[in-house]
Amino acid sequence: MEQRGGSAGSAGSAGSGGQAAPRSAAGRVCRQRCGPWALLPRLCLALALLTPVRALPPPPRHRLAEGLSRSREMLEAANASLHRLKELKTLGFECILEEIDLEDITKNQINTIKACISEDTGTGNCTALQRSTFDMSKCLQGIYEDLNAYRAELKNFNDQKVLATIDEMMKTLKTGSGSVPQPPAGVGLISFKARMRLCSILHAFRIRTVTINRVMSYLNSPESSL
Repeated sequence: MEQRGGSAGSAGSAGSGGQAAPRSAAGRVCRQRCGPWALLPRLCLALALLTPVRALPPPPRHRLAEGLSRSREMLEAANASLHRLKELKTLGFECILEEIDLEDITKNQINTIKACISEDTGTGNCTALQRSTFDMSKCLQGIYEDLNAYRAELKNFNDQKVLATIDEMMKTLKTGSGSVPQPPAGVGLISFKARMRLCSILHAFRIRTVTINRVMSYLNSPESSL
């Protein structure tokens, strides 16, 4: 088809001397120089349109404000829970950060760190929110997946305040009408190893909640340009 179009353009220029000749000649030069690469931008656009998107849709502004409030409630609940465990030694030992090995249960999935924060190598590898490349929908999805993972792990933990604040934050992030999936009830903590792991996960959750709170504060700030 391209060759047929080029021949028609040449015939037209030889017979009529009209304006089609320069455009046809330019088209032939572009095809000769660029070859198949001339179609690459259109191909990339087509692939981008076909790529499935699983990120959460951006919520209204008032929902972001509610999300900030919920994230603060989560942080307060996590701090209070850890304080009680330390004071009462409910797990049978002192659950303090210095005595455990932290485990990131979200490292193999999209999470808050991957979706919301990027490394700025120009400032000593310090993690920071990058406005130029920030994707709010992807970030909110990362936060939601974090909470879903921690909610499942903490189901054995008898602290309804922590679980309730996680549920409320997940409802705020999931703006649709669907309900937040509830994990099956746990069988309770039995072994010392299970109790140690719970202590580790609770500390990791508290640290992740600090990050989530920072992200939600950013989303509610004028600097986010929302």
